[in-house]
Amino acid sequence: MEKVWALILGASSGFGGASAVELAKAGYNIFGVHLDRQLTMPQVNQIIKKIEKAGRQAVFFNINAADPIKRQEVLDEIEERFKQDKGVVKVLIHSLAFGTLKPFIADSQNNAITQAQMEMTLDVMANTLVYWTQGLVFRNLFGNGGRIFALTSSGSHTVIPNYGAVSAAKAALESHIRQLAFELGPRGITANAIMAGVTETPALKKIPGSDRMVEAAKMKNPRGRLTTPEDVAKAIVALCSENCDWISGNVIGVDGGEDIVGFVTEFPHKK
Repeated sequence: MEKVWALILGASSGFGGASAVELAKAGYNIFGVHLDRQLTMPQVNQIIKKIEKAGRQAVFFNINAADPIKRQEVLDEIEERFKQDKGVVKVLIHSLAFGTLKPFIADSQNNAITQAQMEMTLDVMANTLVYWTQGLVFRNLFGNGGRIFALTSSGSHTVIPNYGAVSAAKAALESHIRQLAFELGPRGITANAIMAGVTETPALKKIPGSDRMVEAAKMKNPRGRLTTPEDVAKAIVALCSENCDWISGNVIGVDGGEDIVGFVTEFPHKK
């Protein structure tokens, strides 16, 4: 029998890390792509230990996922592993969070986002989804009935200070998901964007004013708390079920209803 694998881009923390652990519990072996320095490697090792504790294999690559040469090297290794030990990738998760947080218009040109920074942000946080998917499909590594998930946010359709380039990347990511859902439909592969609520992750902490975002989210969320990486990971595992193979091309909110709340004067969780 084929071993089933999940390939997670951004597997060392946040949504990617939690999804790696939950998918391992659900029977998936994990290929993890991440970019970490020595300071954060203990966290990566903890995730690997949890995967192995669940009885699954963990093969992690500490590389820049946007580097085309490194991408090909990882895909080469996956292909070689599958020749030796029959396997198939059934889940691809895109959870890369690396972009420039600068305004489009600032008090001086030096403080505004540059063309290179804009292009880098869109390439890493959106276009890499397409390139990794192409690599898996063209090498026949992606199994029929597979799942693609891309982590988006409410920033794809709302304005947050200094978030313009990332917002554009999230909007592009959702567009890529729709296109992939259409083009991969005949192969039985679904593609959906997962819109998480405000979650305390390393990526969130880099956003200026994130502490105020956290407080606002706690206030307006009907459940009275933030979204957790585990909330999102469990939703992804549920969507991997064969019962969900007709769900494709969507932006699926996993936020406890946070995004639907604008301004309210009473909060149910405060009663």
